Amino acid sequence: MAVRPEGTPCWADAMFGDLDGAEEFYGEVLGWTFGETSEEFGNYTEAYAAGEPAAAVVPPMPGQEGSPQWCLYIAVEDAGAAARRIRDAGGEIVLEPTRVADLGTMCLARDPGGVLFGVWQAARHEGFGAPMGGPGAFTWAEIFTREPAKSDAFFPAVFGYTAQRMQGDTTDFRVYGLGDRPVLGRMEMTEDFPPEVPPHINLYFGVADCDAAVSRATGLGGVLRSGPADTPFGRFASLTDPQGAGFSVIDTSRTEGEAPPLTDV
Repeated sequence: MAVRPEGTPCWADAMFGDLDGAEEFYGEVLGWTFGETSEEFGNYTEAYAAGEPAAAVVPPMPGQEGSPQWCLYIAVEDAGAAARRIRDAGGEIVLEPTRVADLGTMCLARDPGGVLFGVWQAARHEGFGAPMGGPGAFTWAEIFTREPAKSDAFFPAVFGYTAQRMQGDTTDFRVYGLGDRPVLGRMEMTEDFPPEVPPHINLYFGVADCDAAVSRATGLGGVLRSGPADTPFGRFASLTDPQGAGFSVIDTSRTEGEAPPLTDV
């Protein structure tokens, strides 16, 4: 598999206080299987969809306990250069570029509005291996921010994205792209979001049946936040897992209606 172009979402992970509980939940809901826990990397454990890398779970390090949150990593050619662009654009470096053995180099950051994300300079570990949109695989992601103007200036400056607005949508929703290929959405957080919900990136994982995945999730203690709903992009629902991490599931084979046109901004 070729290394992804700079700016492409390439990996995801999350810290869970109850690692066994996270594996049981996502194994049932998304069909993930899990590899051996790597003590060398803080009990980092990869998840697999159809035998291919899909994401990872890890216990929190001392002092990092709290509500878990999925973190999306964006591919870069040079993590050090990306960190400099992040600072120049007004972002905050949470973890300086760090070499992870022969796997690659990671860096964690926040945009000026507080959205946490990672960058990944691939070496032996190239990121997602499961085909995008397939059961259990990463499918899409959306930045949720209370300061959309800051995100709209920041992400294109750091990753070279183009930006388009979805016409006819009553919400402030934009699509960031690499050329003509959409790679990320950006949604403004309105007063509908409780103040305790931080800005974040919401990840969508593919499922074969959205309603069945929701039923499995809620049966295991997850909370349904919205949906299921039919859209031109698939039938999806947003959930919170039993430990508090938000995510969405989507069945891209079940679509309804025409996608709204996009206009350059």
